[in-house]
Amino acid sequence: MTANRPWRGARGMAAVGVPALWSSAAFANFQLNMTPGVTSVSHRIYELHMLIFWICVAIGIVVFGVMFWSIVHHRKSRGAVAAQFHESTKVELAWTVVPVLILVGMAIPATKTLVAMEDTADADLTIKVTGYQWKWRYDYLDEKVGGETLGFYSNLKTTPQQVYGDAPKDEHYLLEVDRPLVLPVGKKVRIVTTAADVIHSWWVPSLGWKRDAIPGFINESWTRIEQPGTYRGQCAELCGKDHGFMPIVIVAMNEPDYAKWLADTKAGLLAERDSATREWSRDELMAKGASVFQTCAACHQANGQGLPGMFPPLVAGQPFAAPEPLLAPLRERGFLDGAGNIHIGSVTQHAEIVMKGIPGTPMSAYAGQLSDVEIAAVLTYIRNSWGNTLGDVVQPAAIKALR
Repeated sequence: MTANRPWRGARGMAAVGVPALWSSAAFANFQLNMTPGVTSVSHRIYELHMLIFWICVAIGIVVFGVMFWSIVHHRKSRGAVAAQFHESTKVELAWTVVPVLILVGMAIPATKTLVAMEDTADADLTIKVTGYQWKWRYDYLDEKVGGETLGFYSNLKTTPQQVYGDAPKDEHYLLEVDRPLVLPVGKKVRIVTTAADVIHSWWVPSLGWKRDAIPGFINESWTRIEQPGTYRGQCAELCGKDHGFMPIVIVAMNEPDYAKWLADTKAGLLAERDSATREWSRDELMAKGASVFQTCAACHQANGQGLPGMFPPLVAGQPFAAPEPLLAPLRERGFLDGAGNIHIGSVTQHAEIVMKGIPGTPMSAYAGQLSDVEIAAVLTYIRNSWGNTLGDVVQPAAIKALR
């Protein structure tokens, strides 16, 4: 009999599933509303959102209440006769004045919130955020290291093996970076946003706002984080093929912890610059290059095979089929032989492509993004991996000379 009544199973599942849905554990993840965030601006936005929400609820109750009352009390079965009137001054005044009062009541708090959001004056520090395909750069404009502005790139930490399913995904898959933006708690931070290539959008929900990063333009915002913690976001603008690979991570620290981080970061950057003057071993360069190549792997793949028709392989002798506009620059630079196979040129040729890019192709210039050590390391890694047996050991001093 059970086989002839499948609805019994469905009804049984519903009887079990509905209470489970409303259990405390399930309901904890069932969130439909905005989050209050961790800044004064996000709190004001949340309060404005709730104010307008309840105004809309009140309007809905009044409108639908009048509508349903009219349907019930003026139905045909009760002998109701439609009223005949035309151009009622009272009605026209009512549906004009009431909406105006509602809009004014909503506009006043909204305007105050917008004005507060745009007030970047009296900031304690200024951070410049620059969007790249596909990473962010953070410059602390009030801090100097060796006479230069303190700054660094923030890259996706998720490995290509995780992206392509060859390794297990962790809790923060596609939401973790190698270097987060670190900010002090309780300080007003002015954030200026721009981009170096295409339009990006810097968005951390806990801050309560997002701001477009547009090449050639500077957009201003500000924040004051009230609670220590880690806050995550992503690029909110479709900026290209790997748009989903440029997360944002902010670590908010108490003042003593922030001061220690600042001192340690400056010391680390100075040590990194000093390391460019010494001679590196092959093993050191290969290990460093494998780490730096994570930036390249999004386009050229972790195995160096590239993407057909878009990004060339980095393995000598591999064919590369692509539209002529992509092939011509490679051929001119000697990286493509007569048969259409990849030919890795001299160290100088290879370094120039990495540093200057190839105009008219997706290959960007990395001279301003990678240090001498990083460029030397990634060149050494590429020229000695995936069957490439050139044996070159590229020193940072050689890259510095090419600059």
